[in-house]
Amino acid sequence: MRTIGIDGRNLALPQGTGVATYARNLANTLHDMGWGVSTLYGAPIRSGVPPLLREVQFFDYLGGEQGKKSVRVIAGDAIKEVVRSPFGFRAVDVVQSGIVETRRFADRLPSESAIFNVDNLFNVARRHFKRHGTFLRVSLPTPPDVMHWTYPLPVTVAGAVNIYTIHDLVPLRLPYTTLDNKKYYYRLIKQCLETADHVCTVSERSKTDIVDFFGTPGQKISNTYQSVDASSWATHDRAVAESEVEGIFGLPPQGYFLFFGAIEPKKNVRRLVEAFLSARLDARLVIVGAQAWKADEELKLVHALHKDGAGSRSRISLFDYVPRALLVSLIRAAKAVVFPSLYEGFGLPVVEAMQLGTPTLCSTGGSLPEIAADASLCVDPYDVADIARGLRMLDQDPDLRRQLSEKGIERARDFNSDAYKARLNAMYDRVL
Repeated sequence: MRTIGIDGRNLALPQGTGVATYARNLANTLHDMGWGVSTLYGAPIRSGVPPLLREVQFFDYLGGEQGKKSVRVIAGDAIKEVVRSPFGFRAVDVVQSGIVETRRFADRLPSESAIFNVDNLFNVARRHFKRHGTFLRVSLPTPPDVMHWTYPLPVTVAGAVNIYTIHDLVPLRLPYTTLDNKKYYYRLIKQCLETADHVCTVSERSKTDIVDFFGTPGQKISNTYQSVDASSWATHDRAVAESEVEGIFGLPPQGYFLFFGAIEPKKNVRRLVEAFLSARLDARLVIVGAQAWKADEELKLVHALHKDGAGSRSRISLFDYVPRALLVSLIRAAKAVVFPSLYEGFGLPVVEAMQLGTPTLCSTGGSLPEIAADASLCVDPYDVADIARGLRMLDQDPDLRRQLSEKGIERARDFNSDAYKARLNAMYDRVL
């Protein structure tokens, strides 16, 4: 039986990310294929602690708690790290005894995955890469056949085929939209491509960007797209979801447009808000997402309207966070999901909405036209008037919404678990 390792860097984040969704879907798909899965985390847990305490500390870490270290301990750890990192680190297993209550984390832990940990792995690896320009070497008690890194990380697992997933090159294509250190990011991606036995990406657009920027041979890169499982969260019929949304959020079914995703420059929320207000629609706009870098600039107009008590304030609702099950209900009850991002490597929100039968508006940026095909209304993300035109079309044309809903359901089948399994199989067969 093949064993595939994945990293737990994004799985450990308390509110998750698109990459966390990717990692969880990857692990669960591998499990469904009958393969063994192991997950490598970087919780700040010393390798020498007893197994049960290690388990306690690991789930405490997943819960968001990290003990504070004294200056003396931090200094001692720094010295040990500098001395040890050139020789690599050995992971220890985190055995789930059944004594620690872990059901809270069921949606953040891959199904039946073995858990391994290296103390503060990802921070140590980043510092090691900055010092030496090489990837930190990690040994597992039993190395997997493949270590499938779900994100560009400066770590390599000894004795395994190392595959690195590069979702997009947004920090290089649109450098002004991210907070990344561009020099470090460029070096990291370059070294990933040189170190990797193979590279995985999630769209033909991203594959082309990698080849164009770094000259990597196309045969070293596999596009597996992503697996989307939003429908598995739709546990009740649409009428119940609509009642839930109206009761909890006070939103009329089919009476609002929904955006969900991080609030950051790349997502283009500022132009979406301007377009929505200029379109003068009866429908409302609901924005769900954590406020990331430069979120204040993206939401500046919304905050001004709320502060001044303008009539438009009740037409725009902001939610920093909505639990996954409720988000699915919001998607299903929306008139349309709107996602006019400047650039995407895949565009998960669009496919999730299509899978749930909700019409979508997306942009011509990055991979979105490739992913959506003719199943979404595409607009120029830099043209507020064009976004407004798209919103008006969706608002006023029920036949268009019905057509996009039907086409979206069909298009989303290209990203279901069976299609994903076939693409993963083909990639792993190339390297094993």
